[in-house]
Amino acid sequence: MRPESISKYKPFPKVDLPDRQWPDNEIVKAPIWCSVDLRDGNQALINPMTVEQKLEFFQLLVDVGFKEIEVGFPSASDTEFNFMRRLVEEGRIPDDVTLQVLVQARDHLIERTFESLKGVPKAIVHLYNSTSTLQRKITFRNATQDYIKNIALEGVKIVKRLVSTVPETRVRFQYSPESFSDTELDFALEVCDAVAEIWEPTPEAPIIFNLPATVEWSTPNVHADQIEWMSRHLKKRDSIILSLHTHNDRGTGIAATELGLMAGADRVEGTLFGNGERTGNLDIATVALNMNSHGIQTGLDFSSIKDVRDVYERITELPVHQRHPYAGDLVFTAFSGSHQDAIKKGMDRIGESSSWEVPYLTIDPKDIGRNYSSDIIRINSQSGKGGVAYILETEFGLDIPDGMKQVVGNTLSHFADEKGTEIEPKEVYEAFHEAFVNKDALLKLVKADFTRETEESVECRATIKYRGEDHIVEGEGNGPINALVHIIEQIVAKDFHVQDYRSHAIRGGSDSDSVAYVQLKGNDGKVCWGVGINPSIGKAGLLALVSAWNRMHS
Repeated sequence: MRPESISKYKPFPKVDLPDRQWPDNEIVKAPIWCSVDLRDGNQALINPMTVEQKLEFFQLLVDVGFKEIEVGFPSASDTEFNFMRRLVEEGRIPDDVTLQVLVQARDHLIERTFESLKGVPKAIVHLYNSTSTLQRKITFRNATQDYIKNIALEGVKIVKRLVSTVPETRVRFQYSPESFSDTELDFALEVCDAVAEIWEPTPEAPIIFNLPATVEWSTPNVHADQIEWMSRHLKKRDSIILSLHTHNDRGTGIAATELGLMAGADRVEGTLFGNGERTGNLDIATVALNMNSHGIQTGLDFSSIKDVRDVYERITELPVHQRHPYAGDLVFTAFSGSHQDAIKKGMDRIGESSSWEVPYLTIDPKDIGRNYSSDIIRINSQSGKGGVAYILETEFGLDIPDGMKQVVGNTLSHFADEKGTEIEPKEVYEAFHEAFVNKDALLKLVKADFTRETEESVECRATIKYRGEDHIVEGEGNGPINALVHIIEQIVAKDFHVQDYRSHAIRGGSDSDSVAYVQLKGNDGKVCWGVGINPSIGKAGLLALVSAWNRMHS
């Protein structure tokens, strides 16, 4: 922004609340959740949902666990009205789900809304009108506060009168001073208290006051001050459910909601993945999973978040960003070598503690249906030994020795650097195999027979091809590897010794798959690893020795 443009913008005023309590509070339980995907989310779509799409999306919300769902604006269009009637007439409304309907404080719209409610078991009639200074000045052309308050009061009177027209419906009432976020607090309080006087709520039948950050003008702490101020000053607070409805104009809608809950709110409205006008509504999935990550049950089920996302993307035609919290394709993925190493070490210790303790991962990806091997670590030129070892272990069952991980990581990093793009797990394995496994360029083990084996020694007769010439040699050692070492030194001058050896069955492979790792150290100090893979674990060890020798002399 150009410097000369800055003067047109002013800081948002603070709230006079010197004894604020919310900074010391904690979120210890989930709020009442209300999805507004079918209304607030739908009206933000380039192509609004059809009735059939709304029916599918409604079922998705029910499956996730929402007990309050704002289904639309029935007085706004035939599509909205017909959707309501389909829900009723086709018996799609579960007994424990309350439908919420939005309506402006205008008599004919309220009457049409009540027509849509016939046969609905439980409903929340959500009445709203704009109250902010800016709306009064611009939209309503310098309307007075009394004029705006009277719109709300006349609306609630009509709602109260029409309740008797739907005797089979348990009607609850919600009022929103729309654009609360930039309404004077004393005026918002005055309107809400006056609405409550007409509705006459009780602790058993409370009113819902929804205080929307229709536009996010301030930092989240100011929003929390506004909510705490209202919570402390509203009359009949024990008969009020205080509800939040944040938008995301400053990119802090989630933080504003979390602080608003600390400030005393009881209820949250929002959408899946934050769809909504301008920069969007509150992302309920993120807030709920944030709570889950602190051990709080929310009543919402995102254990298969990809399935939820798939339906959402197909119907809304909006992609969920790859870095979107929890739901994005890459949110659990590490490419950095140091991150990968820390994650692998944490994953290796799963089960040692009842708590989730993995560096860089706030939750267990499996708890929301994500996959360890494809979601957590992926390989490119920035990756290191930990990431490569993790892929080889989780995808291919190879437990690379710690001492070998660095050279494997360097080899794969060089391969990725040359390729210039991400390496798929199959390519990781192929590059590893090409570099380390069953190498026989100069020295090749053609055949090996153990003619005698005791606890103290092993005798071996082997056919070795060295530089294209076969050698049949016998050797003895304290084990198969040592015996083959003695055989090799009869063919070529011994310039190495075995420094490390280990083997294991390949996890996830067939019962006959085995792998062995051998580290040689040359007389000149050079260290080389080789890998052998064979159905026989003994033969795998011999192949690993030969492979290491070939790599040392290549």
